[in-house]
Amino acid sequence: MAWREIRKKVGCKGIYVNILRALNSTGIGDGVRLISTSVWGLPEHYVSATFQGPESCIVSNKPCSIRYFHASSELFYKRKSDEAFGLKAPKKEKYVKRDNRTQPPVEAPYVAPKPKRTTKSLPDRTIDIFEGMTISELAKRTGESITSLQDILINVGEKVESEFDPISIDIAELVTMEVGVNVRRLHSNEGVELLPRPAVVTVMGHVDHGKTSLLDALRQTSVAAKEAGGITQHLGAFVVDMPSGASITFLDTPGHAAFSAMRARGAAVTDIVVLVVAADDGVMPQTLEAMSHAKAANVPIVVAINKCDKPAADPERVRIQLGSEGLALEEMGGDVQVVEVSAANKTGLDKLEEALLLQAEMMDLKARVEGPAQAYVVEARLDRGRGPLATAIIKAGTLVPGQHVVVGAEWGRIRAIKDMVGRVTDMARPTMPVEIEGLRGLPMAGDDVIVVESEERARMLSAGRKKKLEKDRLQKIDEGRIETPDLSEEVPDRVEMPIVIKADVQGTVQAVTDALKSLNSPQVFVNIVHVGVGPISQSDVDLAQACGACIVGFNIRNPPNSVSLAANRANIKIMLHRVIYHLLEDVGNFIVEKAPGTQETQIAGEAQVLNIFELKGRSKSKGEDVKIAGCRVLDGCVAKSSTMRLLRSGEVVFEGCCVSLKREKQDVETVGKGNECGLVIRDFDDFQIGDIIQCLELVKRKPKFVSSESGAVRIEC
Repeated sequence: MAWREIRKKVGCKGIYVNILRALNSTGIGDGVRLISTSVWGLPEHYVSATFQGPESCIVSNKPCSIRYFHASSELFYKRKSDEAFGLKAPKKEKYVKRDNRTQPPVEAPYVAPKPKRTTKSLPDRTIDIFEGMTISELAKRTGESITSLQDILINVGEKVESEFDPISIDIAELVTMEVGVNVRRLHSNEGVELLPRPAVVTVMGHVDHGKTSLLDALRQTSVAAKEAGGITQHLGAFVVDMPSGASITFLDTPGHAAFSAMRARGAAVTDIVVLVVAADDGVMPQTLEAMSHAKAANVPIVVAINKCDKPAADPERVRIQLGSEGLALEEMGGDVQVVEVSAANKTGLDKLEEALLLQAEMMDLKARVEGPAQAYVVEARLDRGRGPLATAIIKAGTLVPGQHVVVGAEWGRIRAIKDMVGRVTDMARPTMPVEIEGLRGLPMAGDDVIVVESEERARMLSAGRKKKLEKDRLQKIDEGRIETPDLSEEVPDRVEMPIVIKADVQGTVQAVTDALKSLNSPQVFVNIVHVGVGPISQSDVDLAQACGACIVGFNIRNPPNSVSLAANRANIKIMLHRVIYHLLEDVGNFIVEKAPGTQETQIAGEAQVLNIFELKGRSKSKGEDVKIAGCRVLDGCVAKSSTMRLLRSGEVVFEGCCVSLKREKQDVETVGKGNECGLVIRDFDDFQIGDIIQCLELVKRKPKFVSSESGAVRIEC
């Protein structure tokens, strides 16, 4: 290697001079030492290994212009163990904290850790999805990565080449459910013709204020007479052709306190709320609840003051009450119309029709007619011959038989569509209440009906929704677990009362379940182990026998004789009712019987000390000296087996048991009011004239079943 090339390789004048001296040196040791000191950090054994190999060059005394080195790969990295060659690794110096700092410490900006997604917060989160959204848009809304969503798409059998390719709304829901987020479907009406549609009107109000009678007067029927107990206990939907030629879809909601969920469903699907208030009764609790439901759904209200034909009617008082509750009436400068009607005399109905049509015209109601239908389930029931049936109101599109639908977590192929009169129809258009037949399972009231393109898509959506519902249910159970109580604290006895509920339709099942859960008390826990639609079967009896439950049937037919005999043999109580009042009263009394009650101390009687007698000089066999309190019973009775409490100037002096109770030198067990007696209290003899002796006894106090005027029930302990 030429000198010029060596200088280029080395690149430093000092190193160049040392290497030149090493090449001209006569000894191997001197050359190694010079090269090692010239290159900083290069141990001598690395250089010596180059000189001392069998193929190493021979250092000669003859002047030579060119010398050769045999390089080794060990020169380019440090050996892992230097101690093998006789070298020791440098020791780390001990760190000494410097107290006298001349400069303040540098404050680094705080970077918050990336929050981890928890499963508890997912069910409370809801995102909007729509037809044709991309994977990129879905990833932004769910907070997941695009690759993870693409993996989910591959698992559900969909292939998307690009993250900007549009996907259907059904696939978007499947992917979102796999992530664990709730969805809300948005349907766009861009590029679709919107046509005028009839209004959906929900009639709401307090129980027995004449809601169903008002609708009967409008459609010339008598539904109220057919309802058990004369009160509405179902959510009914029907179309009324008004005298002017216009048609309006009416929803009749029950007014009892137990049917709050039904009223909320009615307000969710409606366009206008008719608030019925009795002129002789005024504003009641369910009237206020109906107003809150309408305001929560942002629905306009039309007030109908009913029963104006009664002598005690006072419409002006009703107006003042509604105005004080925040309802802006037209008479007070607001926009809420008020109509005075009488369902019994059929007066004022034309004014009510005019008010409803005017309100609908101001709202300019339109809907999409073409395309797949969107519907809302208002009720669901199980028919013995036709299977699961769902009563739904079409919100948009057209529903025809043969389509595959997904209703909540259930799916099916529509076998038949019937109107509310029972006639089979070929199609159902917007605001039309229909009964859908052909579902595989019974949906929940309040579910949405969506139309899908194939049976496979319907099965996938149904399975995904069921999986999501089960996951949410288990999570609620985990969150609702009661912590282990502290043994040091006194916990009242509480018994569990398992109940099996069967009703005629899904809405009443929910209403009865919510009403019975409100009967929970510190002494009795109402545990709903099973709910179902339809008559009581043998499987219900077997389930009740396994968990020791009673069976509650509402508005269903009597069970077969074989089922009744099996229930009697298993000592299972079956309660069948058709009126919600009677059902809640019967179950409430049954809960009171099962309640263990609480032990309470009660004053059974009071006696006043009139004189004190002392027995002295008694023998050892008879015991020590005894002081006897001569008393007169002022109230109640005094019993020997009870505990005695002695009061002096209103303060408790002593409590103890009674050793002896005598009346007229005869041992007695009790002494009644007005009689005189002598008594001895164990371990106490400091009586004074005028002391009050109370007779205490332990009693078991049972809870009480309380029902209010509005129909709300509770257990008072």
